[in-house]
Amino acid sequence: MNHESEQTVRRHRRRRSIIREFCLNTSTHALPGIARSESFHNCVFWSISFLIFTGIMIYFIVKSIINYFDYPTSIDLSYNNDWQQYFAAVSFCNIAALRFDRFIQPFLNFTNSLNIKNTNDTTTISEYQSQFIWLFLVDQINKNQSLEDYSFPLSSMLQGCAYNFETCTSADFISFVSPSYGLCYTFNAKLKNSTDDSLRFGNFYGGAGILSLSLYVHSYQYVPYSTDAAGILVLIHDNRQVPMIETSGIELGPGRRYKLSYRKKKINLLSSPYTDCTNKISNPMKAMLSNYYPADYVYSQSNCYQICQQTYVYEQCGCVNPYLWYIRWIVLPGTDNIIFAPACYPSDGCFDKASRRLFASASLVEIYCSDCSQECSTNSFVLQTSSSMLYIDSKLDTIKNFVENSLVPLPNNWSTTWRQHIYENYLTINILRETSIVETHTQTSTLGFVDVISNIGGQTGLWIGISFLSIMELIEMIYRLIRYQIHVIRESIQRKINIIQ
Repeated sequence: MNHESEQTVRRHRRRRSIIREFCLNTSTHALPGIARSESFHNCVFWSISFLIFTGIMIYFIVKSIINYFDYPTSIDLSYNNDWQQYFAAVSFCNIAALRFDRFIQPFLNFTNSLNIKNTNDTTTISEYQSQFIWLFLVDQINKNQSLEDYSFPLSSMLQGCAYNFETCTSADFISFVSPSYGLCYTFNAKLKNSTDDSLRFGNFYGGAGILSLSLYVHSYQYVPYSTDAAGILVLIHDNRQVPMIETSGIELGPGRRYKLSYRKKKINLLSSPYTDCTNKISNPMKAMLSNYYPADYVYSQSNCYQICQQTYVYEQCGCVNPYLWYIRWIVLPGTDNIIFAPACYPSDGCFDKASRRLFASASLVEIYCSDCSQECSTNSFVLQTSSSMLYIDSKLDTIKNFVENSLVPLPNNWSTTWRQHIYENYLTINILRETSIVETHTQTSTLGFVDVISNIGGQTGLWIGISFLSIMELIEMIYRLIRYQIHVIRESIQRKINIIQ
């Protein structure tokens, strides 16, 4: 019995010896002080110090880890010379969405069928009749009738076009329909099923990047009361960006020469988990982007909000906002079915109330617009605009010939006042790249995994002196304790076997 007690004591001493040896030799602070303490008070002092500073260390380590999972970022600003950058896309529309000579007869047929005002006068419309223009357009939309025939074709407006002083034609533009401005046209958009080589570089033909447009607006063919201005709406945008010409376009009036110079600005955001930015195109957005075929446009947050607005309006009213009629493909929350929705009639106040209700409620926006995150990468253009009086006396005959062959009816007094009409309807626009320097804003992570490890190492080293070598020393001690315990167990088993034998 005494022999077994002595063995037990010896084992405990051996374990304590291993632990004490570790404490005396480790680089961790305070543990050597505890191990070599010759008095109780000294041992308590170092033990309390070790526990206090270990607690402080743990606090700062946890704080460092929490900071890392907050994913802090910063924005780096750089200026890079990109001489071969693509020339920007340029979209423009006639400010008037409707062309009177094509519009008037179908409109009168519609109003007469409703007994609004039974008339066959195709020379003008009254202010009262103009109140029913949108009603007519929505009726055409709901019958899936194209509105393009009511707009001005590019061939009737584009009197001249040159890119880097090389002639361009109507074939170099693609068209799309704006709900506010009718048929619009885009130069240098990225096209589907084509490589980036289809885009024009700024230095094509050895030039510096300049697009010159000469346009004629035919203001005498504007529908009365449909607009209070005459001219062109122009937008400079990225080659793969949907032209938001209603909100971002610049109005340019006739009778002047305009110079629009731009410089490019890029913003690149980090993806998840640093931001919730996205480039994912939903099925309704794919359907909406088909309106811009053959352009190959990408995700747009603005369009996403318009789509979720139309979704909510449809759910509440059974139809969609007529002023966003080009977005009629709806996917209700919780379903995968795409619905082609009718447009509400302007007199139906439901769509306006539903739109207001949606954007006034954060919870509704979260439900219907949860996918509408910011784009991960955007390109924008900073513009400088200037203009001067137009002097085109030497070109009047050429312009006159173009107008007379444009297939747009001429005003009755054209033969005597054609010079005045030209000055009231003609304008030129020079769009040029101001500089090849691109301003780039790049979001970067300010705290990476290596930074977290460094912070943790700094805290452990500062407070109690732990390093990776200290951890290896601890592992060595644990290994020695385990090995000794295995040795003890084997001895015990062998002893029992010897007794049995």
